[in-house]
Amino acid sequence: MIPNVLTVAGVDPSGGAGIAADLKTFSALGVYGMSVVTALTVQNTQGVSAVQSVPAPFVAAQLDALLADSEMAAIKIGMLAEESVTKAVADCLRRQPPPYLVLDTVMVAKGGHKLLQESAVDALRSLLVPMASLVTPNLPEAAALLHTEPAQNEQDMVAQGRALIAQGAKAVLLKGGHLLSEKNESPDLFVTAQHEIRFSAPRVPTKNTHGTGCSLSAALAALRPQCKDWPETIARAKDWLSQALQNADRLSVGKGIGPVHHFHRFW
Repeated sequence: MIPNVLTVAGVDPSGGAGIAADLKTFSALGVYGMSVVTALTVQNTQGVSAVQSVPAPFVAAQLDALLADSEMAAIKIGMLAEESVTKAVADCLRRQPPPYLVLDTVMVAKGGHKLLQESAVDALRSLLVPMASLVTPNLPEAAALLHTEPAQNEQDMVAQGRALIAQGAKAVLLKGGHLLSEKNESPDLFVTAQHEIRFSAPRVPTKNTHGTGCSLSAALAALRPQCKDWPETIARAKDWLSQALQNADRLSVGKGIGPVHHFHRFW
């Protein structure tokens, strides 16, 4: 049977990030996608100008309705916006945990607009990080979760990955896209209590990188039910995203930072 995979995230009207990117990713990778909307944004390729959260009880009602009706192979959590929404999602998933839960700790848009209230970071850290099968912070997000400065090198990344495990995370994929690398690569570090595995991919020379974090976490959720373990899942997801970036300039969307090409294999 084709797996059902659910995204719990915000709406990007430009289609490059959030739920739109997640559903495109799910379809591209062969799973049936469903969605729970947590927030609406006023957004295009040039940035986010406003955010309107969905009331927490309504978010919970969406999630409960889907979980009561369909079996989910995996769930991806993205933008949660507010503390009340974060707590509501955690309550629902505590009652009906999925086989795999990928937590993308969305905090700030590429243009700098905050997508998660400061008061919600503690709830994210204490409630959802320990619940997740895999947490996928970038370097600023990991630093915010740990109350420290962003990693400056791969040794810092190792230390921060271990610190997140000590805080209760089961597994962490620390994304090193913000790290300046002389090798012109983007290193990611997969950390569990037992081991650390380094993944890397060449940096793709394109400005069209909008929604890369959303798309990667969605790919991880889509592929995990189809793979034997997280390392295989991560390798396949990163390969797919690299190809989506390599083909991003085939699209012409907006005047700013455009999206990756989710359907590069089909169009």
